[in-house]
Formats: sequence, C-alpha cells, structure tokens
Amino acid sequence: MIPLSVLDLAPVPQGSNPGQALRNSRSLARHAEALGYHRFWMAEHHNMTGIASAATAVALAFVGEDTTTIRLGAGGVMLPNHSPLTIAEQFGTLECLYPGRIDLGLGRAPGTDMATARALRRTLVGDESRFPQDVAELMAYFAPVQPGQAVQAVPGAGLDVPIWILGSSTFGAELAAYLSLPFAFASHFAPAMLEQAIAVYRGRFRPSERMARPYVMLGLNVFAAETDEEAAFLASSQQQAFVNLRTGKPGPLPPPEEGYLEGLDPQLRALLDSYLSCAVIGGPNTVREGLAAFIDRTAADELIVTCNMFDFDKRLRSIEITSEVGLLVSEDEARSVSSQA
Repeated sequence: MIPLSVLDLAPVPQGSNPGQALRNSRSLARHAEALGYHRFWMAEHHNMTGIASAATAVALAFVGEDTTTIRLGAGGVMLPNHSPLTIAEQFGTLECLYPGRIDLGLGRAPGTDMATARALRRTLVGDESRFPQDVAELMAYFAPVQPGQAVQAVPGAGLDVPIWILGSSTFGAELAAYLSLPFAFASHFAPAMLEQAIAVYRGRFRPSERMARPYVMLGLNVFAAETDEEAAFLASSQQQAFVNLRTGKPGPLPPPEEGYLEGLDPQLRALLDSYLSCAVIGGPNTVREGLAAFIDRTAADELIVTCNMFDFDKRLRSIEITSEVGLLVSEDEARSVSSQA
C-alpha cells in the first residue's frame, strides 16, 4: 500500500487569525490520525500573514498533545535560518514528548524573502551554500555522545529522530542520495524538476546501515469534494493565494470565487497551470484516477497531500475522500508500481 500523509501550513483564512488556524491544524491532525494517515507535517514560513506555522516545533508540540499515533514532523525546517544545535534540541525535545513519532525534514531555502531572512539570522553568514555541512552537524548532534564531546544536544543526543532532505531541484536529491536519507520532493508547489530529481536520487542513492534503499515521498495538491464542480470551486482559494504570492501580494487565504480561472490574465493562467501540474481536483472518482495516474507516473513510495480550503469543514471532508479513494488506489492500481520503487 502507498502510505498517505498530510502537509499542513496552518493556513489563515480571511477574517480568521493565527490562533484559530493552529487550532484547526490540531483538529486536522486528529482527524487525519483517525482516518489512518501516516504522517502529519508542518512547514516553516515567515512574514506571511496567511500562514501560521512559522514556529514549527512549537506548533508540532501543540498538535502532538491531541494525537497519539500519527507521526509528526517538519516539512520542513529551513535549516539556514537556525543553528543545527537549536534544531537538534527542539526536535530532541519533541522526541522526548512523543517518542517514536517525530520526523525532521530539512530544507535549504529561507522560506521567506531575503529581508526577513536577514532579520531571522541577523547576518546571512549561514546561507544555503553551507546546507550540507549544517545537515552533517545536525546529524552528529543526534548521535550518541562521544568521549570528550564539548557540545551536546540536550535533549537530542542519542535519540532516533529520522532526518529527511526536502527539495524542489536536484540539489536536495543528490544530498539525500549521498547521505542515504529519505527524500521528499516539493512537487505540490514546484513540480518542474520532479522526474529529474527522482531519477537523480534513485540513480545515485548509496545504500548504508542507515537506509538500504531509496525512499521518495512526493507532495501533491488534492482538492476533493462530492463533485468535480464543487472541488473546482473550493480549489480557487488556493489558486488565488498562489497568484497573490507570485504577484507580490501575499495575504490570508481568500474565499473561493466562482469562475476564477476564466477571468485570469493569460500569463498568470499559464503560471498557475504549471503550478497545478501536480494537483488533483475533483469528486471521488476523479481523485482516485488522479492519484493512480500520479503514482503510476512517479512510482512514489509515499504521498503527502496538502489542501488549503477556506471552509475548514470542507477541508476535513477533502482528506476523508482522499483517504477513502487512496486506499483503493493503493490496493488495486498501485501495488505493483510501489513494489518497483
């Protein structure tokens, strides 16, 4: 079976606030756990009024209090914004609170604009070029303490916190392959290099005691509803948010708009079509076919689905439908594909 997981950005709809967005995240995680989803990841973004998950470790601690079995993780922490020791301590703390349930996905982008990145780091000395060294340092903090080791992560040292490399290009694929780590590709918002990155990762993966074979998890936008028409309407909120971001006008998640795509400027429509190349929008049958086609195309080991909808109850229903049809896809149409990965 292809495991299904959830990626959440704690979206803040217009007229709401970050506190409610985080409470929604907690409810979403509890709902996903009951439906059998494998992981619930949250992502670090900054200076975005429509996203409430900037303090990712804090948000995950809040979510963890209301769940018992689902894996919790960062998808991801933008490591150049932090010292590796700080992240080791944060996720070591989470592992102590929720043992055996914590994942740590690491990205090298700032997750924001450069002015905000400078405010986060005070300087830009810890830039993306040091990402491989920072990952290695972070991994060392989770290793058992060595004799004479001057700096320890407390909590953190000796804890089994699985580390993932996130990416939207071949850079992350190459690093994950070299370090024998699982790889998560951000195809839900940057699909252009999807096939190339998967090929690089699988082709260059170095088996080790850490991992014997490559493991790929892919992001996918899935907007599911009772009908294709309703799903298209509900998806227009995220479509508006994407266009607003790309045109320099980020903000809270807008309400859905009937006929939004038809009234869009052709250049923006082309940009949006590229973004939607890794999206499944529709009723149950359409979603099932879309999931099966995406798995067949990529041979993904796992899918992590994201769905920003203005109406939170509709969002809960979307992951219900995705879970129901996803299990059918896994059993009937994708079993042979997944065994080849």
